[in-house]
Amino acid sequence: MMIQVNQKTIDEPAILAEMQYHPADSQERAMTKAAESLVIGELLRQRAAKLGLQVTDESKKSSDNDFLAALIEREVAIPKADEESCETYYQQNTERFMTSPLLEVRHILLAAAPDDELDRVNAKIVAEQIIKQLREGEDFARLAQQHSACPSSATAGGLGQISRGQTVAEFERQVFTANEGLVPNPVETRYGFHVVTVDRKIAGKQLPYETVKDKIETYLNEKVERKAVAQYIHTLIQDANIQGFDFVVSDSPLLQ
Repeated sequence: MMIQVNQKTIDEPAILAEMQYHPADSQERAMTKAAESLVIGELLRQRAAKLGLQVTDESKKSSDNDFLAALIEREVAIPKADEESCETYYQQNTERFMTSPLLEVRHILLAAAPDDELDRVNAKIVAEQIIKQLREGEDFARLAQQHSACPSSATAGGLGQISRGQTVAEFERQVFTANEGLVPNPVETRYGFHVVTVDRKIAGKQLPYETVKDKIETYLNEKVERKAVAQYIHTLIQDANIQGFDFVVSDSPLLQ
């Protein structure tokens, strides 16, 4: 593979050397990401040279991000989020600004390794049988002591009071949307299958605008900046003569 960017050559050895910084699920994908990064870097350096920007620090070699920052400062006006924009975002996304609900939960873990398909099938079957027993009036504590692979079996399966972020994502995703009482189906996680009872659910509370406005302002400013950077790089690409590479910049590392 050899690429030309406005008559400047990027050869295959350079692309192969760059691949180490772009892990991917295939060699072809890694090579594409590496080539894309090198092309963007070359475009930034060429534009900086054309404008006469002195980016290089004598103490270190300037990175692509250094050139990008200098060019954005020189050529792109990035608006900042004002109070009205922040308040509007808050009002339109109030569900994002809530304290975590609190749950009092008991569970029975039927352990199964993620890569053991047969074991997971069996664990799910046992979990379904336990749910059936609980519906028929069996004692949760006794079944937890008998079946659960979690240390909580010693305390009737109780996990105490939990909030978001305290359990693995797949458990949280299912349990925090459940109603109070016995969850009707086994909850699957990387650890196996869980029989879960939500004993109490305390709803989260709305956070006042004043406590989150700085976070909203930062988020909106970063969002606008990312869009401006993407548009700027896209403009450089459109104006360039690039041969040997079909450009897609949507997931370029410089745009993350």
